[in-house]
Amino acid sequence: MVNFGKKLKERQIQEWQRYYINYKLMKKKVKQYAHQIQIGSIERRHVLKDFSRMLDNQIEKIVLFLLQQQGLLASRIVKLGEQQDSLQQQPDISKISELREAYRAVGRDLLKLLIFVEMNAIGLRKILKKFDKRFGYRFTDYYVKTRANHPYSQLQQVFKHVMGLFLDAGFILGGLGAVVGAVSRNLADLQDRQGSYLSIYDQPALPLQDSSICLFLSIVTDKVHLQDPVIESIKAAVDRLTHSTNFLHFLAQHALTMQEELPTPTEEYADDQTYHFMSLLLNLANTFLYMVNSYIIVPTADDYSISLGAAATVCGIVIGAMAVAQVFSSVYFSAWSNKSYFKPLVFSSIVLLVGNIMYALAYDLNSIAVLLMGRIFCGLGSARAVNRRYISDCVPLKIRLQASAAFVSASALGMACGPALAGLLQTNFKIYKITFNQDTLPGWVMSVAWLFYLIWLWISFKEPSRETDQKHTPEGHNAGQVENDALESGLAQPLLYSSEANQQDEDDDQECDGTEEAPEESRQPATSLAAAYRLLTPSVKVQLLIYFMLKYAMEILLSESSVITTYYFYWSTSTVAIFLACLGLTVLPINIVVGSYISNMFEDRQILLASEIMVCLGILLSFQIVIPYSVPQYVCSGLIMFVSAEVLEGVNLSLLSRVMSSRLSRGTYNGGLLSTEAGTIARVIADVTITVAGIATTDLRCLAEYTIGLTGNSCLETLPIVKGQKARYTSCLGSYEIAMGYIEACIKSNYKGDYHSVMVDATLFMLNIDDCEQQFNTPPFDPFLLPERNQNLINLASMVAEIATEIFG
Repeated sequence: MVNFGKKLKERQIQEWQRYYINYKLMKKKVKQYAHQIQIGSIERRHVLKDFSRMLDNQIEKIVLFLLQQQGLLASRIVKLGEQQDSLQQQPDISKISELREAYRAVGRDLLKLLIFVEMNAIGLRKILKKFDKRFGYRFTDYYVKTRANHPYSQLQQVFKHVMGLFLDAGFILGGLGAVVGAVSRNLADLQDRQGSYLSIYDQPALPLQDSSICLFLSIVTDKVHLQDPVIESIKAAVDRLTHSTNFLHFLAQHALTMQEELPTPTEEYADDQTYHFMSLLLNLANTFLYMVNSYIIVPTADDYSISLGAAATVCGIVIGAMAVAQVFSSVYFSAWSNKSYFKPLVFSSIVLLVGNIMYALAYDLNSIAVLLMGRIFCGLGSARAVNRRYISDCVPLKIRLQASAAFVSASALGMACGPALAGLLQTNFKIYKITFNQDTLPGWVMSVAWLFYLIWLWISFKEPSRETDQKHTPEGHNAGQVENDALESGLAQPLLYSSEANQQDEDDDQECDGTEEAPEESRQPATSLAAAYRLLTPSVKVQLLIYFMLKYAMEILLSESSVITTYYFYWSTSTVAIFLACLGLTVLPINIVVGSYISNMFEDRQILLASEIMVCLGILLSFQIVIPYSVPQYVCSGLIMFVSAEVLEGVNLSLLSRVMSSRLSRGTYNGGLLSTEAGTIARVIADVTITVAGIATTDLRCLAEYTIGLTGNSCLETLPIVKGQKARYTSCLGSYEIAMGYIEACIKSNYKGDYHSVMVDATLFMLNIDDCEQQFNTPPFDPFLLPERNQNLINLASMVAEIATEIFG
C-alpha cells in the first residue's frame, strides 16, 4: 500500500500531468507553515491568507482545464449527433457500428475526465484535512463556505462540483452530467438500432459459458437493453463523485467487504481467475442455513427447556450457547480462510450436522447438558468469516457489490425463515423410540439440510488458486483505502471529521528520505486482536459500541419473545413463530427505504440520532408500568424497536466501513471480524441476561402464571388432534372442552390472587384429563402420541396445583 501522493503520481494521465493538484508541494507547504509558526517567524493570519491563495490557484487550474475538456467533449458529441441524424434517413449497419465506437471513445475520454476530477477532489479534501489537523482550525468550513457561495467567484458554478465530496449534496456534475446523459442515451439508441439489423453472427464472440445468454438476448434485442460497459464505468465514477447511495451499496456495506474505488485492469483480471459462481452460491447458502439454524429454535426453546426439567428462562442459555461458541469460531475460521475456503466449509457443515443431531436427541436422553452441547457445536460451525472473506477475496470487483448485498440478504432471509419453519413443525410422532415433535424437529430438519449441503459442497465447490489470490490480495483487500479517503468529510459530517482528525493518515508525514513510501510496518494487517484494537479510533470504538448495544436490544427482543408472550398473552408456538417471521421479513424492505431514499435525504449522523431515539422509545414502550400489558403494546414496541435497530445497524455499519483503518480491511483480524465479535458478544450477554433475570425475578406467583399459560397452550394444541379422532374419542373431546373451561377459571383466579380457587380448578382439570388416560392407551395406539400429550398435561396441571397450594399455605 502506498500513500495518496504516490498513488496520485502513478495514476495521472501523462498529457494532463500539469493540470493535477500539486499535492506534494502543498503538503510541504503545510509542514513549512507548522515549522514557521513554531519558531514564531510567521503569524497565523498570514498562513491562512497564503494557504487560501495557493488553494485558489490550484482549484482555478483544475477548473479551467475541466471546462476546456468538457467543451471539447460536448463539441464531439454534437458532431456525432449530426451523423446520427443522417442515419435516421438512410440506415447503414457499418456506419452505425462506427458511430457506436465513436460514442464509446467519447465515453472513455469522459471516464478519464471523471477520474481526473475525482483524484483532484480527494487531493483537495486530504490537504484541507491535513491543514486542519496540523493547526487545529476548522479551515475547511471557512474555505468551502466563502468559495462556494461568493457571488463574484468565477469558480462558483463549477467549484462545488470539484468539492462535491465535501458537501455530500448528491448532485450530478453539472455540465458533465449533460455529457454523461448524452453519451448514455445515444449509445442505447444505437444499440436498439443495431439490434434491428444485425444477427448474433455479427456480434463479437462471447465466452462459452455466456453463449446461450448471448443467443437469447440477440433474439429479443428489441425488448432488452444491455448496458454498455463504458456507461457502467461512467456511472460508477459519477456515483463515487456524488456519493449517491443505492440499495445494493447500502446492503454491501453491512457485510464490510468494501471494494476499492479505482481498480486497475490487473486486479480485475486476477479476480476473474478466482471467481466461480457455484462456489459463491455455496457460500451464500451456508450463510442462509446458518441464520436459519440460529433462529429456528427461538419459538420452542422455552418449551424444550421445561420438558427437560429446567426453567423457561433457561432458553436464554440454550439460544446463547451458539453465540458463545461463535465468539471463538469466528477467529479460527478467519485464520483458516487465509489458507483454504473449502476445508473450513466442510468442517463447518460436519460440526453443524453433529450439533443439530445432539440438539434433537437431548429430548429422548432427557439431558439439558446434551442440549447445550448441541448448541455449542452449532456455534463452533459458524463459517460467516469464511463466507465474508470469500466474497472479499475471490469475487470480481464488478460484481462484488452485488455479492456483498446477497450475503446480507441471505442472512436476513434466514432470520425470517427460521421462526417460520419452526411454526410449521407442529407435529408429534415416534420412530424407533426417537421422538419427533415441535422441540426436536428443528434439530432433525437442520441436520438433513446440512447433510444435503455437505454433499452439494463436496461435489460443486472449486477451491480458488491461492497464487492468484495472493497476487491481488494487497489491492483487493485494501477495502477502503481509497474508500476511506473518498468518503471522509470534515465539514458535512462532524462525527467522521472528529474521528479522522485523530486517525493516522496513510499519507502522513512519515517519510524520512523524501520519498512517498510509508513505513513497512504501517502497511501490514493486524496480527492479533490486541493489535487490531489499537488501530481503532475513538469514533470507530463509538460505532462498535452502538453496534454492540443494538445487537443486545435485538437479541433480548427475539430470544425472550416466546417467554414473554406465553407469560402475558398465552400465545402458542405457531403464533410466536409468525410474529418473529414478520419481524425478520421487515429487514430487506427497511434497507431498501433507508439505502435508496432516507440516506440520500439526511446526513448519516441525523439518521443515527433519530434511530437511537426510536430504539429507546420502543424499549420504554415494552415495559408494563400502569395499564395492563396488552398485545398491541407488545407488538408495537417490538416493531418500533426492531425496525429502528435495523435502520441504526445499517447506517452504523455504513459509517464503520468508511472510517475503519485500511489495515483492518484484510488479514485474519479484519474489520468484519471485529464487528462480528462485538455483535456476538452482545448476543451472549443478552441471552445470559434473560436467564439471570428469570432466576432473580421468578417467584411462586410468576411461576404459577407462567405454568397456567403453558398448560392452556398445550391443551389448545392437543384439542384439534382429539377432534380429528372424534369418532374414537367422543367422550374425551367433551372432557378436554370442560378442562379448557377450568384453565380459563385458573387464569381469572390467578389474576385476582385467589390461589385456593386456582388449586381447586387445576385439580378438576387433572381429573377431566385423566379420564382420557385409559382410552388413549388402549391399542391401537394413536399415531399422534396422544397418551404422551395427555400425561404432559396432567404433569403441568399438577405443577399448577402444587404451586397454588404452596402460595395458599
